[in-house]
Amino acid sequence: MGAQDDGGKPGRMGGWGKEFGPFLTIGLQLAITVIVFFFLGRWLDNEYGTSPWLMLAGLTVGIVGGLIKFFKTAVETGKQTEGNGESNGREN
Repeated sequence: MGAQDDGGKPGRMGGWGKEFGPFLTIGLQLAITVIVFFFLGRWLDNEYGTSPWLMLAGLTVGIVGGLIKFFKTAVETGKQTEGNGESNGREN
């Protein structure tokens, strides 16, 4: 039984799940941000009769804000992953 075993249960998300799990969630965060701002803009368009301008503004804000958060989270998670992997013999 190696150090990567998840409590002695093979097939569990032990090594790779902990390493790649944070990367899998940032795409979902981006999608949710874009969708929420799109529908917020659409709702505001219906309220104020400004179709399609507030929907487009909401979509733009969602995309820009989501991408900023996406890249910040990706860089932070990448640094944490690299920091944990330095003892794995990757130094050249």
